[in-house]
Amino acid sequence: MTATDPALTALAQGWHALSLLHGRIEAHIERALQAGHDLSVREYSLLDVLSRQHDGEGGHLQMKQVADAVVLSQSATTRLVTRLEDRGLLTRYLCPTDRRGIYTNVTDAGLRLLEEARPTNEAALREALDEAAENPELAPLVRTVEELRVPA
Repeated sequence: MTATDPALTALAQGWHALSLLHGRIEAHIERALQAGHDLSVREYSLLDVLSRQHDGEGGHLQMKQVADAVVLSQSATTRLVTRLEDRGLLTRYLCPTDRRGIYTNVTDAGLRLLEEARPTNEAALREALDEAAENPELAPLVRTVEELRVPA
């Protein structure tokens, strides 16, 4: 395979389109969340992931699992957790069965903010997808996203 191979070019074009779609959606949601709730996309995503934890076996995520879920490094995730903790939206505590582990929970204030921001996130996502669907390069990807049925 060479750099001018048509398959490589098509693959690169597909990746470019996917990256473009992601960037447009993220920027649109970012503006909406910042304006309406003083939240970044990453902060919203972190609150959303952590709000799905539960008591019981395997109910709490370790920091690496959280980092994977929000697509950040562990150090960036830790800094993000600290910022949200400073705002009173998260709390951290030691794991009761393994004193080396630290868990993070969403506070009541964090849950309220998340519930207030959820409709904004959904509306901004819908708007961004509708706008992208008008671009012939992005329309097939938009249809694919809309057809995905991934369990939560």
